[in-house]
Amino acid sequence: MLASAALAMPLLGLAKVFNKNESMENENHSAVKNIKALGFQWETSDPFLFCVHHEDKYPRGNSVCGPNSSLEGRHIGQDFILKDGWRMYHGDTVPGFPGHPHRGFETITVVKEGMVDHADSLGAAGRYGNGDVQWMTAGKGVQHSEMFPLLSQDKENPMELFQIWLNLPKKSKMVPANFTMLWSESIPRKNFKDTNGNKTEIEIIAGPIEQEKLLSPPPDSWASDPANNVAIWNIKMEANAEWTMSKTSAGANRTLYFYEGKGLSINGIAIADYHAAEVLPDQDLILRSGPSGAKILVLQGNPIAEPVVQHGPFVMNTKEEISQAFNDYHLTQFGGWPWPKRDQVHDRSKGRFAKYVDGRLEEKG
Repeated sequence: MLASAALAMPLLGLAKVFNKNESMENENHSAVKNIKALGFQWETSDPFLFCVHHEDKYPRGNSVCGPNSSLEGRHIGQDFILKDGWRMYHGDTVPGFPGHPHRGFETITVVKEGMVDHADSLGAAGRYGNGDVQWMTAGKGVQHSEMFPLLSQDKENPMELFQIWLNLPKKSKMVPANFTMLWSESIPRKNFKDTNGNKTEIEIIAGPIEQEKLLSPPPDSWASDPANNVAIWNIKMEANAEWTMSKTSAGANRTLYFYEGKGLSINGIAIADYHAAEVLPDQDLILRSGPSGAKILVLQGNPIAEPVVQHGPFVMNTKEEISQAFNDYHLTQFGGWPWPKRDQVHDRSKGRFAKYVDGRLEEKG
């Protein structure tokens, strides 16, 4: 009964490898502790579990929202190789991730471009993208599908998104599952100009910058308590821009993921493109972009500092709790699957919307 979870394992694995040979000693009081190259899955620090950056140059869509292109030569069901600029992932008709279960953590899906169709075992659904963020608390258990419908039949359908896994503390691992939508129109963005007039724009998903009013994360999230110092910022710097990131509390973990551009430096230390820099949280950081600008994702938070036992789609505190999660899923399917297909895709004509567990409906067009 865990076929969907097993299929998702290449994405859902937890990578926590620290290579001392790649560490940078804190020489000359540098704020940069170490720098690492980014793979498909990005290593993160407590309270985060991992992050994945999906970027696919999908072609025009066909009549069923799949690619209007041959699927020959792809490992359908396990297509993670970037062929012709895009992947099918676990989809066999439409790209994406058909129904699979989760327990014990949160997924934060930040869609920069393209659309995601959500459906879950509680009857909730949605279509979101082009700047929207879905923040889902899996809690005691939910199945959901995340499909990438190629809605346009007359032009290409590029997709870029981040999926971030944020752990839940023991006290919250068995809360009811739910999700919150942070619609693009409402997400705060802060703009700064340096002395040369070059702009830095910061999309604030969580964690205030200069007292900017924030959208609320789900109530049971580790991020819902300001004392936990959780921040998720997406930074876009123009060419040759400079911006100072203010220090935060010494107990936080803070990592900057340089995912687009060339020539970034942090406090004078060069950061290669598509690399992550783990930094000291209690020092100001002077960021300078190169001639092509820079895009940087920041993940920050005080650690939960509890045992983490993870198996595929379940993240708990003990092996016994993992076994119980599998048993519960076998018995209940976390509510079953009320949709006609595991790879549920909504009608092409629908705009952005969210139908919540309590029946509320938001439509954004």
